[in-house]
Amino acid sequence: MADPARAQRLAKRISSIVASAIGSEIKDPRLAHVTVTDCRVSGDLHDATIFYTVMGESIDDEPDYDGAAAALAKATGVLRSKVGAGTGVRFTPTLTFVLDTVPDAARHVEELLARAHANDELVARQAQDATPAGDADPYKTSDDADDGVQ
Repeated sequence: MADPARAQRLAKRISSIVASAIGSEIKDPRLAHVTVTDCRVSGDLHDATIFYTVMGESIDDEPDYDGAAAALAKATGVLRSKVGAGTGVRFTPTLTFVLDTVPDAARHVEELLARAHANDELVARQAQDATPAGDADPYKTSDDADDGVQ
C-alpha cells in the first residue's frame, strides 16, 4: 500500500495529464465539452478513477453524455499511454471514467434552498398581520395569583 500523500499527488498529476490531452491532443469532437473534475487513485496505485462532467453547446442545449462516454471509452488506451509517459511510475494505472454527479446535486440543492427561502418569505408575510389566539400576554404574573399557585 502506497503512501496516501503519494496517491493524492499521482491523482492530481493524472488529472492534469488527462485534461490537457482531452483539450489539445485527442481530436474527437465529442470530447469538446468534457471537463475533468476529479481523480482518485487506489491505495496500491494500480487503478485511477477519473470523474468528468459534460457541458452543452450552449446553456439551453442538453449535454451529450452518451457520446462523451463513448469517446472516453475509445480514447482510454491513448490516455493511459500518455499517463504512463507523463507520470513515470513503474505500473501505469488503469483508467476508469465516471460521470461526476456533483454539479447536478449542487443544482438540486440550490433549487431546494430557493424553494425553502420562498416558503420562509410566505410565512413571514402571514405572520406579519397575525394576532395571538388568546390573551396578548398569556403568562401569569404576581397580580393573577388568586388561586394560591405561584
